[in-house]
Amino acid sequence: MMNDNSRIALVTGGARGIGRAIALALAQPGLTIYLNDVVLGEEAVRTQQEVEAKGAAARLVEFNVADAAAVNQGLDYILKESGRLDILVNNAGITRDNLIVRMKETEWDAVLGVNLKGAFNCIRAVSRPMVKQRGGRIINISSVVGVMGNAGQANYVASKAGLIGLTKTVARELASRNITVNAVAPGFIQTEMTEALPEVTRNLMLAQIPLGRFGTSEEVAQAVAFLASDAATYITGQVIHVNGGMLMV
Repeated sequence: MMNDNSRIALVTGGARGIGRAIALALAQPGLTIYLNDVVLGEEAVRTQQEVEAKGAAARLVEFNVADAAAVNQGLDYILKESGRLDILVNNAGITRDNLIVRMKETEWDAVLGVNLKGAFNCIRAVSRPMVKQRGGRIINISSVVGVMGNAGQANYVASKAGLIGLTKTVARELASRNITVNAVAPGFIQTEMTEALPEVTRNLMLAQIPLGRFGTSEEVAQAVAFLASDAATYITGQVIHVNGGMLMV
């Protein structure tokens, strides 16, 4: 698959952060990457330019993954323009943190809608064309907290744990059509959010990581690129943990 000059990829939430790093890790001559976000602005354009600088083609496609009709419309557009889809990376995600006793129903619904239902919407939309072409790669971005839990994030944790179950089930359903489905579960990653945390909080987080540092978006992206490559053709239904040893399973 990774040697095919007509490969097509879709990265949801691909404008910035881990999504941007994934797009750049995948980018190479012969690949067309569709960068998705709910609203595409200057960050998306910059990522598009960076992807193209690496020799890949880049397109912007705007839709809300939580909206099934919008997802179907977006996928129809991609298929009409490119004729196929080889790689789907479900990266789009949001947080609405709160303790369970204070969590509003709207906070629960918003996070589950994007993080879990959004992945379901995209997987369902790409399954039929991938089955028809008898091949594909689906990679879901979960989280270390989806395995170990985290206080104040019941909605986020539930969504990321759900992604792991979804990954394993869909992997079983689609394996006979040469479609692999895997998840990558990042740990604490260096972001603008972690940089803004008080030093005491950062030190408490670092104390949980045997490697003694935060991970980078690029390190997560390399795991995704591996799962999308020919090197991973016999890997499906797995969760690749990128967490510096914070959780060992």
